[in-house]
Amino acid sequence: MIEAYVTNLGKYNEGELCGEWLKLPTDKETVKDLFARIGIDGVLYEEFFITDYETDLAGLQNLGEYESIDELNYLAALLDEMPGYERETFEAAAVCGDSSGSVKELINLTQNLDCYDFYRGIKDNDDLGRFLIYELGYLDVPEHLQDYIDYESYGRDYSINEGGEFVDGGYILRGYGSAIEHYSGRDDIPDEHRVFAFPDPPDKMPIKDQLRMYAAMTQTQTAADKPVPARAER
Repeated sequence: MIEAYVTNLGKYNEGELCGEWLKLPTDKETVKDLFARIGIDGVLYEEFFITDYETDLAGLQNLGEYESIDELNYLAALLDEMPGYERETFEAAAVCGDSSGSVKELINLTQNLDCYDFYRGIKDNDDLGRFLIYELGYLDVPEHLQDYIDYESYGRDYSINEGGEFVDGGYILRGYGSAIEHYSGRDDIPDEHRVFAFPDPPDKMPIKDQLRMYAAMTQTQTAADKPVPARAER
């Protein structure tokens, strides 16, 4: 669903771009192994940032370089569990910028898709007018008058009055239900989707460094604001 290029911030500040692509959703062991390979040990190097993203889903353009891996993993898991028609509605709503300004908003959007109507395959006002009349029954038009209906004007008036938008794949319309904030922050992430973890300490590591590592493993580290390098290459 989502791939993030996770970069060792400390090594980057030392002039070395050391990172790897992480496919989400994932599990804790995969994250620990990736951190080990790029040198994030929880002792000498604790901080990371995300240099780049790749996804085949529209509407995720606001993902930032200092996102929580646990939050990203939870979002990716929710998207992965969706049937195709719900994912289309999610993408349409997110593309319109509705509840897509942060990972928190995107997570809540996945759980409020019943607040939207998405008409698939509707590409313009003419399509919309015909769909409203013949599929949804907004007008009862006798067969002998069907060639005289201005479907484009009917669709345009409906779109203006209802505030919907045409997007790639269809027409999205916010319904009349009110969105509910199901997710308020990282404390709401289910345990099975919490995957952030530093690598296990080597057996021969001095005990004081092991204690420092174990202490660091209890906290999700996020980096302070730093310049971001150019797009990472696969």
